[in-house]
This record gives sequence, structure tokens and C-alpha cells, in this order.
Amino acid sequence: MDFDWLDVSFDLTPVPPRDIEESFEDPFSLKLLPDEQGDQSSARYYCLGKSLGGRPVFSVFWTDGKRYRVIYARQMTRMEVDFFDRKKAEDL
Repeated sequence: MDFDWLDVSFDLTPVPPRDIEESFEDPFSLKLLPDEQGDQSSARYYCLGKSLGGRPVFSVFWTDGKRYRVIYARQMTRMEVDFFDRKKAEDL
């Protein structure tokens, strides 16, 4: 995966780029498209995944199929972690 980290518009201190990238590579990560599907060229997706260190990361991103541009990322909330764990259990 090729990530574009130039001119990021959010603070990367709480969740560093390495943790964000690792959450995308998590084999159990969930990548979701919002219900409102307007212009597909500017569609925003959500990713819920965990870094190698176990940090649960929620990201909003855009992709053209080759590059990934993370628009926002933070640590998952407790409810998001519960949702992620339920979905992961369903896949096992």
C-alpha cells in the first residue's frame, strides 16, 4: 500500500503514521463505505483495524486504487472496539 502523507490536515501525534498504516494491513481490518454514495471519485471510506502493537485505529480515507490518503485518524472508541471485535469473531 502506498500512503500519501504530504500536507496532512490533522495531528499525527496521538496516532503516528506507522500505526495507521499497520491498521490497514491488519488481516481483520474493516474497510467500510458510507451509505451516501454520491460522487465516487471523491468517496470517503472508513477503516477500523489494529496496529502490530495492538492499538485500535479508526481512519477516514480516500483512495484511487493505488494511493491511500488518510484524511483523519484517531484511536477507536470503546463502542468501535466492541464492533470490531464482534466482526472479527464472526470471521473466525
